[in-house]
Amino acid sequence: MAIDVEFSDRTPQGIAGVLARLISDGVLAPGDRLPTVRDIAADLSVSPATVSAAWQALARTGLIVSRGRAGTFVRTTRRDWLTPRVQGLSARGESTGFDLSLGTPDPLLLPPLGPVFARVTPRAETGRYHDLPVLPELAAVLQSTWPTAAESITVVDGALDGISRALEQVVKFGDRVVVESPGFPYFFDLVEAVGGEVVTVELDEEGIIPASMARALTLRPAAVIVQPRAQNPTGASMTAERARALAEVVSAARDGEHIVIIEDDHSGAISMAPDVTLAQWLPDQVVHVRSYSKSHGPDLRIAAIGGPAQLIERIVARRMLGPGWTSRLLQNVLWELLTDEDSARAVTRARLTYRARVAAVVSALARQGIAAPTPDGVNLWLPVLQERAALVHLAAAGIAVAGGSSFVATRGSTGDFVRVTAGLVAEGADAVASELAAASRAVPV
Repeated sequence: MAIDVEFSDRTPQGIAGVLARLISDGVLAPGDRLPTVRDIAADLSVSPATVSAAWQALARTGLIVSRGRAGTFVRTTRRDWLTPRVQGLSARGESTGFDLSLGTPDPLLLPPLGPVFARVTPRAETGRYHDLPVLPELAAVLQSTWPTAAESITVVDGALDGISRALEQVVKFGDRVVVESPGFPYFFDLVEAVGGEVVTVELDEEGIIPASMARALTLRPAAVIVQPRAQNPTGASMTAERARALAEVVSAARDGEHIVIIEDDHSGAISMAPDVTLAQWLPDQVVHVRSYSKSHGPDLRIAAIGGPAQLIERIVARRMLGPGWTSRLLQNVLWELLTDEDSARAVTRARLTYRARVAAVVSALARQGIAAPTPDGVNLWLPVLQERAALVHLAAAGIAVAGGSSFVATRGSTGDFVRVTAGLVAEGADAVASELAAASRAVPV
């Protein structure tokens, strides 16, 4: 097909920008075949290498896909098992020079699992189907590291498993659930999946703003999902004072004693901020979920969930009708990791390394004239003039980031942003920051 449009900027970024806008506006539809590189080069009087670089940038952003001799096409919906919001988290095409889109930990900073598995395997047992769902020795370690005493603690298959199961127990069809915006896209999807209605609250550098929470609670929600540390995507962490203020808002709300607070401490041990929980003031209403993915390994798929016994035991009972329990072999692995001194030192090194890397990117951005607070955790929430233009610019530079629209409940409600996993920038912070600064100022061609 021919592309009948003016290309005023015939650089790779300019060509990619025009095509990206045509795709975003629906002029080029999913499945459309694009002209060949040579045809476009001839039409624009540029070299095939220039067009090829533009095509590579579009592929990195996930907008087009090459099918070899069949040609290059506008990409159709990818990975149908993922929701549209979640698909937007990763802007990767088939290849990316520097992927800062995923929010995942650096594999080189995770504690080694080999020695742990060597110790665990000889004593691994099949157990009995109706044994305790959490190993007593692991439960004791979890209690000793919990931000406040929990009536009951169990383990689940990752933080989202715990949050999902808590929502299923407290949210009925049509109930409202308060969620941060910008916030984690999976939370919006989970609320919708259980038939709930999302109610958003605003954030500052210390997390949810109390006045915004108070307004949301006038709608009498059944639950609130909050990220107390290293909020994804902003990197905000609550102070104890902010947590107390939010607890007071909940207590003062009409029917506030019936609201369940679900806390997602997803960054856990790699967060620089102190442990904090609203359970210190609302012990009977808070379910605290702690993930060990970023600190000890995403593929362990294990998290702990603690809170009021009546709610935790309902979650345990429901799991018995499904997976039953989290692998006791993996529970033994987590217990080893949490009690092993070498593993603890590795996690401490990772926490400090992430902090240094993120701070280096923030400092480099400041030298480029872009002011941003140093976030907690691994992610940086960067304001841009236009999200798609920023993604295309960075893709042309070989950098992938996550588009910010996936993180907001309502498109355009907080302006345009991109999320950058700055904790993965082990070197070259100045070069990365230079491209980020240029991308923040990029405009559609």
